[in-house]
Amino acid sequence: MPPTFQIIALLFLMLGPFKIIGPFVKMTKLVTPKLANQIALRAILFSILGVLLASLMGENILRNFGIPIPILSMTGGLILFLVALSNIIHTYEPPIPKEDESLPTLKSALNPLAFPIIVSPYGIAAVIVFMTISPTIQDKLIIGVIVIGIMALNLIVMMLTRYMGKILFLFLSIVGPVLGVVQVALGLMIVYNQLKVMFSFTGI
Repeated sequence: MPPTFQIIALLFLMLGPFKIIGPFVKMTKLVTPKLANQIALRAILFSILGVLLASLMGENILRNFGIPIPILSMTGGLILFLVALSNIIHTYEPPIPKEDESLPTLKSALNPLAFPIIVSPYGIAAVIVFMTISPTIQDKLIIGVIVIGIMALNLIVMMLTRYMGKILFLFLSIVGPVLGVVQVALGLMIVYNQLKVMFSFTGI
């Protein structure tokens, strides 16, 4: 299992606020602050519930298949690497023009904000893998606390975007590419470490 600080970094990159701010600002720019905050709060509650349910179901399914822990760890690393690489590539593509969208309602908290913007399929996959490879209940609880902490941060950031939008966008434009490279490197490092473990067992 990767060290705790690596898990925090990986889940933060996959579930954290960096990919939420832009869509949330566009979604709520024409609504009242009260409605925007209500949408944000509901989205976070839906996100926490969805991640916990998906991780429990996914962990049981993976364990029933009897997939070895090193393979699961490599799977998590590959998911992280491919997602990060895709994000970096899409950063340099021209934006696709979108048609005017209707004003959001509280139903928007579930879709598209909670799923798939906050809780993306690859974010759920990462949580499932980390839960499955966690050897003890204490380790699983730590991952749960990390996820809830990241979601709390997401809520705070969404509530502050109306007042700090320009600062946050400037910060993201500077830090985003750096974090993308870090995410690619972390994914490759997990794969590399698991390959070393597997080869050490086989004597290669």
